[in-house]
Amino acid sequence: MAFKPQSEDEGAMSEINVTPLVDVMLVLVIILLVTAPLVTQSVHVTLPKTAETTADIKEQPLQLGIDAQGGITLNKLAITDLSALETALKAELSRNPEIGLHLFADQAVVYAKVAEVMATVQHSGITKIAFVTEKQ
Repeated sequence: MAFKPQSEDEGAMSEINVTPLVDVMLVLVIILLVTAPLVTQSVHVTLPKTAETTADIKEQPLQLGIDAQGGITLNKLAITDLSALETALKAELSRNPEIGLHLFADQAVVYAKVAEVMATVQHSGITKIAFVTEKQ
């Protein structure tokens, strides 16, 4: 950038060079973006001290399996038909009203069979159902 000498008839130069101003503002914006999450995520709390305890181990959920041929197992015991499944589930539910169920269904099983088993589980009164899958 070249400066030209001022002559007596010209007034003072009234232009502002904004490049340094933009540079400073961009640096401030970057600093703000980096520090803002640190400020909002930190909670300054003094937590109370307690004695160490063991976790409450609740009863294991029921394990309901459907193999590729449509065979049903409840906790690794073979179930002959849906009415026997419903009877067994109602007995487990009367023992523990908060019981959950993990459903293991083979990927080759017909969807209609899975729907029938799920309807039987729901009809028995169990509402906590989890589908077990494998990670890809």
